[in-house]
Amino acid sequence: MQDQSVVTLGVADIGAVMDLERMCFRTRWTRDQFLLGLERKAFRILGIRERGVLIAYCAFSVIAGEMEIMNIATHPFHRRKGLGRALMAEVLRKCAAEGVAEGFLEVRRSNVGAIDLYEKFGFTQIGTRKNYYPDNMEDALLFRLEIRGEQGADPCTPPSAKEA
Repeated sequence: MQDQSVVTLGVADIGAVMDLERMCFRTRWTRDQFLLGLERKAFRILGIRERGVLIAYCAFSVIAGEMEIMNIATHPFHRRKGLGRALMAEVLRKCAAEGVAEGFLEVRRSNVGAIDLYEKFGFTQIGTRKNYYPDNMEDALLFRLEIRGEQGADPCTPPSAKEA
């Protein structure tokens, strides 16, 4: 991986974010949703570029001591290279630094790769939203993570990496 690091994205990056949205999701956010969210500071977006091209991003919100992963996407040609892990680690690092107590997310039942990533970071399933996704009525699995809960634990290192 050359010249890749996690950076904060802004309004000027929305075009590149939308390109990834089109490649990665059947049900996509609109440009206006991203713009409003960033302009109103309702959420933040972190990204990873390779040679100047956005290849992965994670949108998340932090409200009243809780974090929610809104979207996480990796360009199809760059999957399984640790980019999602790097983004998740940085989100959790930022949240821990801000004193965020817990994190939440939802994921399609069929998205085994994402579920595996979340579980490696210690997220546990806490519920199901039946028929949640409108494109195919797939269930959404709800996950939760206690960010500040482990004594002295590094919140951005997956438990599986801590044991190795």
